Amino acid sequence: MNDHPEHQAHHEEEHHIVSPKVYLAIVAALLVGTGLTVIAAQIEMGVLNPIVALGIAVIKATLVVLFFMHVKYSTKLTKLTVGAGLFTFLALIGMTLADYISRAWGRW
Repeated sequence: MNDHPEHQAHHEEEHHIVSPKVYLAIVAALLVGTGLTVIAAQIEMGVLNPIVALGIAVIKATLVVLFFMHVKYSTKLTKLTVGAGLFTFLALIGMTLADYISRAWGRW
């Protein structure tokens, strides 16, 4: 076995230490986002209501994935995996919506 220190150091990952201030800022941003969601739900914006709600949700989810799941400080492989998962999710949603809007509603 290779027990050389440089061989072991090559396989060890560097762990990024995130300051508590960063976590507090992210928690504050998530709380603001939650407040904005509540406010947006009480305002009648017509067709824009779900768009605004989804926009806020996407921003909040991105903050959680990047900072609390440490993807921002992870390897390129982890970022690629998250990106592939997001791409797959969007492709499935796109196919579902394409089926939904292509139906002949009320014509049967």
